[in-house]
Amino acid sequence: MDWGNVTAEDLIDALREVDWSSPPRPLSEFFSRFTVPRSYAKWNSRLKCNLYYYRTNYFIMITFILGLGFLRRPLSLVAAFLTALSIAFLNDSFAGTFNEKVTRTVRQFSPHLAAKMRPPLTPVIRGRPSAKRAIYICGQPRWVFVFIFSAGSFVLWFISSGLLTVLWALAIGLLATILHASLRTPNLKARLNTFREEFRSVWRNYSEL
Repeated sequence: MDWGNVTAEDLIDALREVDWSSPPRPLSEFFSRFTVPRSYAKWNSRLKCNLYYYRTNYFIMITFILGLGFLRRPLSLVAAFLTALSIAFLNDSFAGTFNEKVTRTVRQFSPHLAAKMRPPLTPVIRGRPSAKRAIYICGQPRWVFVFIFSAGSFVLWFISSGLLTVLWALAIGLLATILHASLRTPNLKARLNTFREEFRSVWRNYSEL
């Protein structure tokens, strides 16, 4: 893949749809080789490639830095958890996995309630299922849960007065992520993983036809 031709919107869509359950890359690989990009095009391509390939490592690093900032404000930690959960619901893979696990757990205690939590049937257009199907969580549209958790986190942020602390911690985490993604030289393993993700995406779209 030529990451120089990938727009920021395409990268965001790829991160939203990709499976985040994969384990982080080993630290020996994460801190392996660093070089300064020779041009803006090289830096732009390297930044997008590393953000996609080391996404789990960056998420853990930012979470760790935020955790250090919450040591003096425990209530802010709950607010941050709700904020992260509301953002995670925007990812299709996470929302679908969360819905399946909750439904499976509820089914063990109340099969009737679990039946009500099923998402509505996928609309059929001209004999084919709609390619863009909405994501449901516990039988409700995804945006309902995003709104509820976002509103709860906003209230907790206001009560704990820890918004300034989290902004500083988030800025440090994002700066560390951008520096690493800019200086970490993409290896052959990262390029092969990109081609594998592309194949999975194409095959997934083909199977839905």
